[in-house]
Amino acid sequence: MQFFHGTNINFIGKRQLFFFISISLIVIGLLTAIIMKPVLGIDFTGGTELAIDFHKPIKTESIRKTFEKSGFKGTEIKSYGKENQFLIRIQTSQKAEVLVNEIVRKNYPEYNIEILKVDQIGPKIGKELGLQAVFAVLLSVIAILLYIAFRFEFVFGLGAVIALVHDVLITFSMVVIFHHLGILDLEIDQSIVAALLTVVGYSINDTVIIFDRIRENREKFKGFDFIRMTNQSINETLSRTINTVITVVLVLITLVFLGGPVLQGFAFTMLVGIITGTYSSIYIASSFVIWFMQKVKKVELKEYTGLNVEPEKA
Repeated sequence: MQFFHGTNINFIGKRQLFFFISISLIVIGLLTAIIMKPVLGIDFTGGTELAIDFHKPIKTESIRKTFEKSGFKGTEIKSYGKENQFLIRIQTSQKAEVLVNEIVRKNYPEYNIEILKVDQIGPKIGKELGLQAVFAVLLSVIAILLYIAFRFEFVFGLGAVIALVHDVLITFSMVVIFHHLGILDLEIDQSIVAALLTVVGYSINDTVIIFDRIRENREKFKGFDFIRMTNQSINETLSRTINTVITVVLVLITLVFLGGPVLQGFAFTMLVGIITGTYSSIYIASSFVIWFMQKVKKVELKEYTGLNVEPEKA
């Protein structure tokens, strides 16, 4: 099914405008994130993890609200083991078992509560996880650069990496901003790091589709204007891009509003990242390749005027 068949939108002709918009968004987003500072979750700050058996049916949301009222914001509560067993993670290590025991028994006196286990997550472990998260993102970007450079050309690899860095920075900034505005509870934890890595994979997939069409058209229409060919390649893959992103976005919107606190951080990060990744695949990756060829390699390229004229095959 193609909703955008035969389009002739001059994407490349507006590349300077979208470069400016992207740079502005990144700068504003990063400055705002630095001022507000990202709130790190238990995975990176350390804390205490307790497994509790309630012995009676109880809802996760009820436990979460109880801890929030008791002043424990950002508490992670997940199902654990059998029915009515929960894993509770709080950002404190001092007397955590005593505090949790008091809160639970005070608010649920009719429950026969049993603490199954208590584990400490030290700050050192959290720091190591943070370094590993940054290393994972950097390693994935370097691997993608090498892959694209091998499959296409080095300049295409650079374009793909620029688009990926663009996506990660904007997505990270939006997570920090939305959390501090109080719209969503989005502490930086392993699920958000996983979402950022997933965004990297999704974004590069869309970029590779466009780059692959550019390569096909360069073989098919040898000697044809590169800028115009690039614009045509984006238009030819536009229907596939829009169809794919709409289906994914609809699922993620559902998860953001109905998936609950456990999935909300991952779903929101993915939602912002996929929208940003689609935008960068169309407006940033290929446009950077053209900028690099013109400014660095000093290749003279004829600007595309937007006229709908079919290229002649070689």
